[in-house]
Amino acid sequence: MKKTIQPKKNRKRGRNILLRSGFSVHLSKSLRDKYKLKNIGIRNGDSVKIMRGKFKNKTGRVEKVNLKKSKVFVEGIQIEKTDGTKAKVGIAPSNLMITSLELGDKLRKLKIERKIISKGENK
Repeated sequence: MKKTIQPKKNRKRGRNILLRSGFSVHLSKSLRDKYKLKNIGIRNGDSVKIMRGKFKNKTGRVEKVNLKKSKVFVEGIQIEKTDGTKAKVGIAPSNLMITSLELGDKLRKLKIERKIISKGENK
């Protein structure tokens, strides 16, 4: 892989990595025991617990995942602005923990199974 010092190319590389990999978020203890994985990519519909910040220990479902801004939006997590309106708050994925997975997507199930199998082969 060629290295470059051009800022434009480095920014592009960073964006592409984010879009390919998604966000890895820690799993709760029960899910870790069940799937034998420490983290997994987050998706809409997953239930999460907020571990850090103003909304610590609150739980909710993921409404939206913004890859470009590296933020996750959770149902019910809002702030009140000075004019009285409410605004959704984007939370960094590193401050979340998945408590239950949305397994309606067949591709996601296959991805989890592949990860489990590859982990078993490495050990």
